Amino acid sequence: MSITPEDLAAMRRAIALAAPGVGATGENPSVGCVILKDGQVVGEGATGAGGRPHAEEVALAMAGDRAAGATAYVTLEPCAERSSGAPSCSELLAAARIGRVLVACEDASVLAGGHGASRLRAAGVTLQLGVLADEAAALYAAYTPRAH
Repeated sequence: MSITPEDLAAMRRAIALAAPGVGATGENPSVGCVILKDGQVVGEGATGAGGRPHAEEVALAMAGDRAAGATAYVTLEPCAERSSGAPSCSELLAAARIGRVLVACEDASVLAGGHGASRLRAAGVTLQLGVLADEAAALYAAYTPRAH
């Protein structure tokens, strides 16, 4: 998949959304998410104070039905499992019928760790990892993924 200037701009917006939350999201990392459809932002969000809600939840709620077929730009791999038992971000993105997900950084947490990416691929979502990873890396320099 080729990355377009529009893709880079949307990922930079997601990085900008996540940046103010670094250090304010508890055990969870600060994540930014932008949903783009037909060149227009239809949803965006960042991880809430204390770690909830997740960025993807916020962006999907804003996008509503417009998320179907859209592209989501996420600064960290969407989770595959939630400690709260709520639907994971990868499940929510797949259920919304997102067509494409671009991710800046992979997440080594046991709640993601490649499983979120695998779930999206299994749902037929086109996935690209490592988009602007060098620019997003500073967001996760102090993040210690869950090991249990």
